[in-house]
Amino acid sequence: MTAEPPVPNAAGPSPDDPGAPAAASTPGVRRSSLGRSSLAMSLGTTASRASGLVRTMLLVACVGATGTAANAFDIANKLPNMLFALISAGVLQSVLVPQILKSMQAHNARERLDKLLTLSGLGLLSGTIVLVAAAPVVVHLFTLSGEWTPEARELATVFAYWCLPQVFFYGLYTLLGQVLGAHGRFAAYGWAPVANNVVSFVGFGAFLVLFGSAPDAGIDEIAGWTTTQTVLLAGTATLGIAAQALLLVVPLRRAGFRWGFRLGLRGIGLRSAGKVVGWTIGAVVLEQLGVLYLTNVLGAAGQTVTAAGDAVAGNAAYTNAMTIYLLPHSLVVVSIVTVLFPRMSAAVTAGDLPAVRRDMSLGLRSAGIFSVFSAAALVTLAHPLVKTLVPTASDVAVDAIAPILQAMAVGCIALGATVLVRRMYFAFEDGRSVFVIQIFATVSMVVALWIAVELLPVEYWAVAAGGAFALATWISLLLRVRGMSRKLQGMDAARVLGLYGKAALSALVAAGLGWLVVDLLGGSAGSSWPWALLVTATAGLLMTAVYVALLKLLRARELDDALAPILRRVRRNAA
Repeated sequence: MTAEPPVPNAAGPSPDDPGAPAAASTPGVRRSSLGRSSLAMSLGTTASRASGLVRTMLLVACVGATGTAANAFDIANKLPNMLFALISAGVLQSVLVPQILKSMQAHNARERLDKLLTLSGLGLLSGTIVLVAAAPVVVHLFTLSGEWTPEARELATVFAYWCLPQVFFYGLYTLLGQVLGAHGRFAAYGWAPVANNVVSFVGFGAFLVLFGSAPDAGIDEIAGWTTTQTVLLAGTATLGIAAQALLLVVPLRRAGFRWGFRLGLRGIGLRSAGKVVGWTIGAVVLEQLGVLYLTNVLGAAGQTVTAAGDAVAGNAAYTNAMTIYLLPHSLVVVSIVTVLFPRMSAAVTAGDLPAVRRDMSLGLRSAGIFSVFSAAALVTLAHPLVKTLVPTASDVAVDAIAPILQAMAVGCIALGATVLVRRMYFAFEDGRSVFVIQIFATVSMVVALWIAVELLPVEYWAVAAGGAFALATWISLLLRVRGMSRKLQGMDAARVLGLYGKAALSALVAAGLGWLVVDLLGGSAGSSWPWALLVTATAGLLMTAVYVALLKLLRARELDDALAPILRRVRRNAA
């Protein structure tokens, strides 16, 4: 599951949306320029994602992208993310994060923050201990298919014992990151995952030195798998998440924040927010039930071998596709959402709906500039892009991952927008709407995937899972926007839809030319890494140039606003 020095509020037009009245600053939460703050965070996120790709490359070299070992480790290493969302993320995002932001405005801010962080930390630690103890039960729920042998399930369980402590550190990272955001410091939150990746370089690199790389089809024979291999692989993954979380302590201390262990529930605002908890936990449970079904389908597919003896794409291939799919979202859109949310939440607290509408429109349009092009690029460049970003993947693995990525890419446009709108429901303390919308999203994904499993050969189940995920994302967006528009009495629909229309037209033209280049260069066929890089770079640069030129021709002002902070930085460096 996403910092720089704050800039004071300027008098006159807002620098984020020229021509709009400047929003009044809200005491306690520092208002930062969207362009500069999101750029600072994007630079950190770019570094973390770039190093994360190297981490993925090393992991694929260690265990492959298909096969029993890869699928077992994928389930164990994915469990902390899913369970963190289930037992903690819902409460953190719906209750504790808004209360942290409100605490910054209170007269007893230090006391309230100390109590909130103490309560959260103890809750996370207790929940993590319970989850580690229940590892066999948890893993069994995600490996219900008879395709999983007892030996494969046991390997996934042992991996889980080492990976599940990540839940605590994911929670700590989220909490400390929100405190930093409330202080107007966003860069460290984007840069901290680099520490995780550096730890992974060392651990996974040592694994390759000691045990060598996986065969092209992955590791299906696990009888010779050793305890040392398990500890080195899974222990490295957990140690990296711990480093990522603890690194945030340094910028917090530099910002003058000192946390003190303080127990107590009175005076920290949880009573008023408590009504949100049940609905939000229910929504997260629904979401994870959908993921549980999806993971079992993918696990069954991944443990299947075709009549020709070929490996079938499963949960490990799906996770690799998801990693690439989330790149544009995490590089740009998450930065925009992270910068906007504290000031939007503060505006909700102050009852300033016009300010919320302005920032919501700004966020949706800024995200749209990048997400529409990202969707076109992921569909067009899928095969050469996978080979470029994961050079250790065999041709078999690339052919397994690329179609899943293309199916997911359809939802890329909706992803950034729905994340922004969803977080605003939490700011309004409206958990009921989040729950109701999640019912439709989960049911749509499960039904679509069930139909695919009944009608399609097992080789296409993972691709269908990617398409079902995209469908659920779009349904979530449409329902959330409808409800939020009512709350805000409008969401600047004309400008937002106008921007997305211009972006979609420009992206379609760019994608057509990009597809022609890929076809002429043979980028869809198996090729070497240098050739895949050449195809990706040539087609990608052409698509970017055409997209930008058409947006300029269509007078999409949002493009200039998005590029302005980048161009200023380039000019300063050139000078």
